[in-house]
Formats: sequence, C-alpha cells, structure tokens
Amino acid sequence: MNNYTEKLITAFQANKNEENVEPMKAYMRNQFEFLGLRTPERRKLFRAFLKENGKPSMEELLEIVPELWEQPEREFQYVAMELVEKQAKHLSTSHLPLIEKMIVEKSWWDTVDLIASHLIGEIFKKSSSEKNMYLEKWIHSENMWLNRTAILYQLSYKQNTDVNQLFSIILLHKESKEFFIQKAIGWALREYSKTVPEEVKNFIENEKLAALSKREGMKHINKLEKMK
Repeated sequence: MNNYTEKLITAFQANKNEENVEPMKAYMRNQFEFLGLRTPERRKLFRAFLKENGKPSMEELLEIVPELWEQPEREFQYVAMELVEKQAKHLSTSHLPLIEKMIVEKSWWDTVDLIASHLIGEIFKKSSSEKNMYLEKWIHSENMWLNRTAILYQLSYKQNTDVNQLFSIILLHKESKEFFIQKAIGWALREYSKTVPEEVKNFIENEKLAALSKREGMKHINKLEKMK
C-alpha cells in the first residue's frame, strides 16, 4: 500500500466517532460502513492532513485512489473523490478507466453524482472521440449508475449544453422504472431549464416522461411562472 494511503487511513481511523456510526449508516440505507466522521469533521481532518502531507501527484493518485476505494468505510471514498477533484484541471481521457471504476464500484448517489457533474463533466469538456466512445458505452450499459452519469455529466454546462445529446439520452431512458434514473432525468432538465426554460418546458410537455421526472424537471419553470 502507498505510504500516503497508509498515513491517511491511520489519521482517519484515529478520529473515529462511534456515536455517529449507526446514524450515518442508517442515512445511507446501510449500504456502507462508516467511521462516524460527519462532513465538517471529515473536511477539517482532511485539511490538516493535506497541510502536513501535501497533495499527491497525478501519478500517485492512480495508486492511492483505488486503495482508498477498497476501504470499507465510506469516508475514504469521499476523501478519494476530493483528492481527484483537487486535480480536476489536470484530468484527461487517460483517467477515464480510473473514474469509471469509481462509478461502478461501491456505487451510490453520494459518489456518483459528484463524479458525474464534476469529474466526468470536466474531462468531457476536453475531448471528443474518447468522450463519444465512453458515452455510447454508458448510455447502453446495464449498469444504472453509468446511465445516471451519462444523464448528469452536463449539469454545470449551462449554455454549453449539447441539448440534442441530452434530450436523446433522456429519451433512451425515459421508460426506466429506476428511481435514480427518473430522478436524474428530472434533475438534468431542471438545471438546463435555468438556461432555456421554454425549450425544456416544450420537451417535457411533448414527451411521455415518468411523473417523477416531470415533477423534478418543472420545478424551476413553475417557480418562474409564479413570479410573473
């Protein structure tokens, strides 16, 4: 195991808070183990660790992130994501195998959503052929979390959103019975409606989307209409 990983794990385990473990597990539907470090505590501890140990290089991350991802406690996946996010401007398509591994292993909304909108979103701004290859794979994958990533990666793109692509991905998954897919569709539409509300409204009204997707997608539009 990388020395950086060992030191980080030791530092976090030394601050385990037993009182918070069960409530945090329950909040995440008992999907994962926890050290009981709530977000403010975890970030404070992480800042202190970074001050003492610095950030690992991109080369080191390729070793450190998988090691952290293998740990049973969820806090280590959060820290792994933060380490990668701190290097977001240096991410490239060469890192997609690592990022994909982060999506499909220990998958849940708390990791996938940040990965999709921050990490994948950043990488896909810089590429074309690799982006299309991965998107095609994820869109048609049987893995729900890869589908969700494809739907959400443009969340922060605003006027740079590829609307034809967004709508076509949504249409491919509009009949999904999965809560996380229906919710993702609504979320993507709601965010894009902040840029082009009329276009999104027309799309929602003309397509047979799930009730949850429609409800989520119309939230910002309904708010605008109430203000008129």
